[in-house]
Amino acid sequence: MTILNVKNLSVASVARNATFPVLTDLTFSIEPGKVLGLVGESGAGKSMIGRTVSQFLPNGFKVIGGSMEFAGKDLLNMPAAERLELLGREIAFIPQEPLSALNPVLTVGQQMKEHLTRIGIPAGKGWRTWAMEEFEAVHLPHGAALLDKYPHQLSGGMCQRILIAMAFASKPRLLIADEPTTALDVTIQARIVKLISEMQRRDGTAVIFITHDLRLASQISDEIMVLYAGRPAERGPAKEVFSTPSHPYTRCLQLANPSMSGPRRGLFILPERMPGLKALNELKGCRFASRCPNVIDTCRLKEPPLETVGQNHIAACFRTEATSGIVPPPPVPMPQPVLGVNRLETSNITKSYTVGWNLLGGKTMFKAVNDVSFALAQNEFVAVVGESGSGKSSLARLIVGLDTPTSGKIELMGKDVSRNTEADKRHRREFVQMVFQDPQSALNPRRRIATIVTQALEAIGKLSGEKDRLERARELLAEIGLPPEAASRFPSQLSGGQKQRVNIARALCAVPQILVADEIVSGLDVSVQAQLLDLLLKLRQQRQFSMVFISHDLSVVRYLCDRVLVMYRGEVVESGPTEEVFASPKHAYTKTLLSAVPPDDVSAEWTPASVEQLSKVG
Repeated sequence: MTILNVKNLSVASVARNATFPVLTDLTFSIEPGKVLGLVGESGAGKSMIGRTVSQFLPNGFKVIGGSMEFAGKDLLNMPAAERLELLGREIAFIPQEPLSALNPVLTVGQQMKEHLTRIGIPAGKGWRTWAMEEFEAVHLPHGAALLDKYPHQLSGGMCQRILIAMAFASKPRLLIADEPTTALDVTIQARIVKLISEMQRRDGTAVIFITHDLRLASQISDEIMVLYAGRPAERGPAKEVFSTPSHPYTRCLQLANPSMSGPRRGLFILPERMPGLKALNELKGCRFASRCPNVIDTCRLKEPPLETVGQNHIAACFRTEATSGIVPPPPVPMPQPVLGVNRLETSNITKSYTVGWNLLGGKTMFKAVNDVSFALAQNEFVAVVGESGSGKSSLARLIVGLDTPTSGKIELMGKDVSRNTEADKRHRREFVQMVFQDPQSALNPRRRIATIVTQALEAIGKLSGEKDRLERARELLAEIGLPPEAASRFPSQLSGGQKQRVNIARALCAVPQILVADEIVSGLDVSVQAQLLDLLLKLRQQRQFSMVFISHDLSVVRYLCDRVLVMYRGEVVESGPTEEVFASPKHAYTKTLLSAVPPDDVSAEWTPASVEQLSKVG
């Protein structure tokens, strides 16, 4: 029996007497116990499918055609009260941001009780037993203590497991998981995916798994649908779609992702951006034509139909036979570090915090960074990897001077800056800049781009007039691949990838010797990520700067960095050349991290450490 059956579904935005397509002619179905993976860039329409199922469409959006049936019931035309009864019981959701989805002013127990009451579990003492059983099912230890905690007192991975427990509490027939692992550590990601699979098998639940991680989608999904600009580009069995893609878009997305095995290869850079709603209305041909490496005149004149290319495998392309001919460009060369010329040296640095007091009145200390020593050579990129809480960001804060080490020594360009005096801070501002993870919050929304990218000149007192400032801004924008007219725009007028380029330009403005980059490609589409990685390598060739690169994406680390430091509980447990450490890890924790990354080869079995093993290590 089919759980969800969608036929010719079309959703549009209606504004000013004009209709703009958002989803076009979507047809798919999903059976009990099966996983349908939805992949594609931001704006492809993945999350809109989940919103249509729940009928929580944004204002101005509506279904303009097609049908959607859940277990034989018409979801689109059923009364609102009946549909609400289904949501949370028979149709469950796992959102992308667990800390945003949980109420910050209610305890976990209060929220669990409210949810269980809504799905029919009595509000008496029985709900606690039920909650504990669900927590045990998702491998959350100390369930009784968790019930009294608030979301901010828990890690992102724990909050996500609580949401999984809530989603599966009613044994739903359909689960929609919208980017549930985005920006999580690789071990937490593996844990979450294994948990969803365990619970799905336990209850026979059908799952729609929305993600931009192609490796992950190939491992967890039975079937894949690749969406582009609101229309299916390709759909079929997951292993077949990713081993022999028929649509150029699927192939380009694969090649935009750095590899974890084999020789280092180049990244395919998709030009331009996906067409917006207004542009889609004016397109006559294939929606991917302006970005497609295999485009011909026919593609620009009419839209290709979905045609069979294999058993249960369809693709919307006039030239499916040419897709296998798309190859990545040569890799951007890795510049060689100037060994022996160190820009930064840390010697036995420790950062301790007081977290409480013992019965004798002594302090209870927590070491966020413990006895860390390493050197950063001129023109060298060094990665710092590890789970959340391992000390990566604490180490970065010590390097840029946001914190002062409890003990140890930090030398920057030959000067001891360990005490973090005013003179030390001035020295740091001249030679070190930080690139933050979230450009949305890092860029002042009231400033134009020209003043944002030249902010560093204000800090070091090197402004010489508005004309020179604008000229410097345009030079920086040219370096990062943005047009000169972007100088007069505000951050809200740029895409996510463009904002991160501005973030990088701001850090480079004062010509620093060292960049400290904290998860700067986390959560970005693979196409945007590829652009930024190659940009960093090209800038490295031109500027000869060094970088401390903090990331949880090990494939990105392999592509970008010369060396890697693996941190666990504040200590560096393994370090060395990236290729050497990844090919032959020595420490158990490094092996655990690497096992949590889905393999490049979709036919290979993915065997991450078990939930119990992961819990013991992290």
